[in-house]
Amino acid sequence: METNRQKKIGALLQKDLVDILQGEIRKNAIANLVISVSKVYVTSDLSMATVHLSIFPQEKAAETLAAIKTNTPLIKHDLAQRVKLQLRKVPNLSFRIDDSLDYIEKIDRALSGEENPIANPDLLERRKKS
Repeated sequence: METNRQKKIGALLQKDLVDILQGEIRKNAIANLVISVSKVYVTSDLSMATVHLSIFPQEKAAETLAAIKTNTPLIKHDLAQRVKLQLRKVPNLSFRIDDSLDYIEKIDRALSGEENPIANPDLLERRKKS
């Protein structure tokens, strides 16, 4: 359960991280790439922040995430410059791909009948017949 302080710090970091990442995309003139920060979870001791990113198109997600991870110290420095009046210490950043949209799409396909597990029990992992 997140406390109000964790939620506020997460929202502050999310807003500034969006500005930093989108600014880098614009500054480097990278076309056809969209990065959005879907959620930032901060630990209770405020030392770590897990940043969930949605990257479009999905084909570029792995290489973009790798580039972001290599530039994490620079991103943290830029973030520290932006939030220095609100936070004493900027949490360490951990970036991950947000796969919630894929999960929602999978549920939609199942509900619409495209992948009906009742009609085709092989779709369920536990029910596969060997």
